[in-house]
Amino acid sequence: MPDEPFVRFGVLGTGRITRRLIPDLQSCDGVSVSAIASRDPTRARWHADQHGIAAGVSGYDQLWCRDDVDAVYIALPPAEHARAMIEAAKHGKHVLCEKPLAVSSGELAEITAACDRAGIAWLDATAWLHHDRTDAFLNWIAKREEPIDRDRMPASVDAANLWRLGTLRHISASVSFCNPFQSDDHRLHARHGGGCLLDLGWYAAGAVALATQAEPKSVYADAVMVGDVPHRVTAVVRMTSGVSATISCGFDTATRKWFEIAGAEASIVCDDFTRPWPDKPARCWIHEASGKVHAASFEGHQERQMIETLLLAIKNNNSASLSHFQHQAARTQSLLDAIAESIQTQQPVHFS
Repeated sequence: MPDEPFVRFGVLGTGRITRRLIPDLQSCDGVSVSAIASRDPTRARWHADQHGIAAGVSGYDQLWCRDDVDAVYIALPPAEHARAMIEAAKHGKHVLCEKPLAVSSGELAEITAACDRAGIAWLDATAWLHHDRTDAFLNWIAKREEPIDRDRMPASVDAANLWRLGTLRHISASVSFCNPFQSDDHRLHARHGGGCLLDLGWYAAGAVALATQAEPKSVYADAVMVGDVPHRVTAVVRMTSGVSATISCGFDTATRKWFEIAGAEASIVCDDFTRPWPDKPARCWIHEASGKVHAASFEGHQERQMIETLLLAIKNNNSASLSHFQHQAARTQSLLDAIAESIQTQQPVHFS
């Protein structure tokens, strides 16, 4: 029998991503979804009925004062995230918010300050960061100067010999899909925080931020614009750590969700880092300089692991346990800001 819910979620928004994550929330022990809000009361009630949620709420502001909501999942257009998160903090609600957390580092600083004052647990819904595979990436990077043998690899790895990444040199990350939008899609409008940079660039820039754990030193970027939003972005980056990076994201290119983390002695290659391909295990490859290639695969459900990370912080009243994810979000946003500035000025952006 599942545990009685100790965290009752209210949901803001009824888009496609909401329909994907609500079942993940409901499948976690100790969680219930008690209400879902939309600006359209008919839409709220329809989605509540579809997901077995008791309350369909008209208007987002009505969610804050409900006594059957302990936490909120925010799946609104990016330009609305800051206001929603700050309101949630004012009302003592814990937060899981879709990416990007904000449209600028300034907004993210306001969010951070409001959540810290309220002492709530908050997390961006960037699920790939919570997969066991990502933990392996971080371990291999941290131990890059040490030989990594079979005993420190997942059981799936076909690696008879020792290998090591060596000094970190370059990251390449590309995230895209080719999918014409309906004219009212928020991703087509700057006023909603649209464009591929804040949407898909959050993943590609996040991969660079995660691998380097550093801030940008210089950035040069270019964009193909459609209307007032970037539709395809290419960026060349130098991080303060000395590592270089290339970032590509777009709405007009075949589906890609891959990166390469290149060291002096080997590279880690992953072709589905944002979300494993359907019906395939989460996977990656290690390419040695000698030409040897080692394949690895991992189990786990990244969305549920993400939710459980937030639940643990709430249960233990330990919002500080999420700080490394929040720092990752801040590094990602800082890099996106620099890319956006370079696109706007059509000049390289340099940091002292």
